[in-house]
Amino acid sequence: MDDENRNGDQDTGQLLSNRAKKPSPDTLTKLIKRLRLLTFTLLPHEVDVESISNPVSKVITPNVVNAYLDAAGDFKAALPYCLLQARARFMSEANNNPADYDENLGRATACEVIARRIVHQSPTDQLDELMSARYSHIQMDGDASELSSALEVAIDSHSTIFISSSEAQSVVNSLWNGEVVQKHIGKSDIQYVPYHRTHGDDIWSHFDATRISVPRYQNFFRIIVWLAFLVVYSQAVREPIERLNPDPMPGDFWEYILYFLALAFWFEGMLDGYSYEPWYKLFRYATWRAFSFWNVIAFITDCLLAAAFILRVVGLNQQGEAANYYRLRSFQVLSFVAPFIWLLLTVFDGYKYVGTMQICVARMLQESGIFFALLSILALGFLQGLYALDAADGQIEDASVVIHVLVQALLQSPNYEKFAPSIAGLILYYFWNVVTALILLNVLISLFSSAYSDVVDHAEAEYLAFFASKTVAMIRAPDSFVYPAPFNLIEMFFIAPLEWLPISSKTYAKINRLVMTILFFIPLSVIALYECLTQRRSWMVDWLEVADDGDQLSDEAKDPQVDEVQEEGRTITQVPFDELVKKFPNTKESGEDSIRREIRALNERMTELLQKIDSMQTS
Repeated sequence: MDDENRNGDQDTGQLLSNRAKKPSPDTLTKLIKRLRLLTFTLLPHEVDVESISNPVSKVITPNVVNAYLDAAGDFKAALPYCLLQARARFMSEANNNPADYDENLGRATACEVIARRIVHQSPTDQLDELMSARYSHIQMDGDASELSSALEVAIDSHSTIFISSSEAQSVVNSLWNGEVVQKHIGKSDIQYVPYHRTHGDDIWSHFDATRISVPRYQNFFRIIVWLAFLVVYSQAVREPIERLNPDPMPGDFWEYILYFLALAFWFEGMLDGYSYEPWYKLFRYATWRAFSFWNVIAFITDCLLAAAFILRVVGLNQQGEAANYYRLRSFQVLSFVAPFIWLLLTVFDGYKYVGTMQICVARMLQESGIFFALLSILALGFLQGLYALDAADGQIEDASVVIHVLVQALLQSPNYEKFAPSIAGLILYYFWNVVTALILLNVLISLFSSAYSDVVDHAEAEYLAFFASKTVAMIRAPDSFVYPAPFNLIEMFFIAPLEWLPISSKTYAKINRLVMTILFFIPLSVIALYECLTQRRSWMVDWLEVADDGDQLSDEAKDPQVDEVQEEGRTITQVPFDELVKKFPNTKESGEDSIRREIRALNERMTELLQKIDSMQTS
């Protein structure tokens, strides 16, 4: 086992030795196919997923990892990327072919686990580039894919095993804190490089306009903007109370600010590809898996704000009762925005508790889709039946009356007096209450319980995957200079058009830095002060932080020596450290591997003994 680990370390030590020239998409496609075939050979039938992802798995052994390293040839640096792409294809086949779901799920898990093992064995100083090097491959339609890194592929495919590794989280935390930043190297390609901050003692040496794009600072900025948006919305919806004049009136100041912020948020979602990227994926790949719960919430919020704005504009162009009508409808629609705005409490999802709560809520609401599908079908059937019974006597009430009665019964407030004159209608109404109260609601409770338990059982990995997705999404936009909303409107209408003018890239960069310095002077000053104090390592920072002096890895901690005068001849090191650890089991191998190793050692001894006996008999 030690020889196998040493061979793996030597191979991974050379992972990034041939990065001067990136492999072509055709080459990586052939490597992906070879890895898929290798995985088919490794797992020709169904294998328990837990036995594959186990750290001491008898399936993914060091020899298997070394075989995959050897299979990559001179392209070992791209091996994690190719393994994760192979994993994505296995998952696609699993979702499209339910009969072989378990087999393909095991193969996908094997590719992900091997990618994690390879990254774990790689040198620490090469980790950032190994995770961030961007490649392209040939897709199923024959076109080359967009450039993406192993970390981005893992996030897009929700590879929680890979993302939750300490190596991946080390890169994510470096990106979140701004210790590693993006560097655009042309042709829509980027590279993660360490941020070389100025080591000056004054605050101005840390003043850098590009620091506003650091995900941690972006998150703080979004929280402040969200709180400001709540204040503006609260004032805007009070406008009908404060202005009771029935005559048509121009828009309120708070309304202008509200729709200005809404426009900025909408453009931010459209341009950075974060909020509306799933819609693009839907139209291109026609798959519902591109959606998430929060994308739907953002879409509904934008639609309601747009509808309220359109009704308000129409009302301003009307006279008399028509103006009051459209104004009333505008504020009614605007009032529906409030619950969705407060759902944007997810701006605090950078904190573990809020982020985990968000994942649980989103998963439970996704699972409730089955309940609402069954409810809709049954509701249509009972609605038609009750409406037909109501029409049997020749007198027809409005269908909305029956709908209200059905909804009230679903909310545990049935109105039995409504159908009391008709025995058939009362019986049918009883059936509706029994089906919804005893069957469908219990189905919903079971779905919620199952979804909650699934998330809680893997809460740590799910949150780490979510946090990585949030971090990378903030810096994934192609812009070199990030203008957070609502200042992105200034960039769009005043800065972006300069790209079409015959000016050099250096001049364009200077203009952006100057504008960002003016716009974000206060936030940048706070950031510079914070980084300056952090660099100085004040006594309070040292006191609040938990120091890690590395004693657990020190050679002096193995066999410590005590003061013989004070201890009167007593000592700690009666037995050397190396002798103590010989009694420990090998936690790097499974029980089956330990038994096999002991059997091999016993077999070698028996062979040696038989050879000696044969030599003695012949002599």
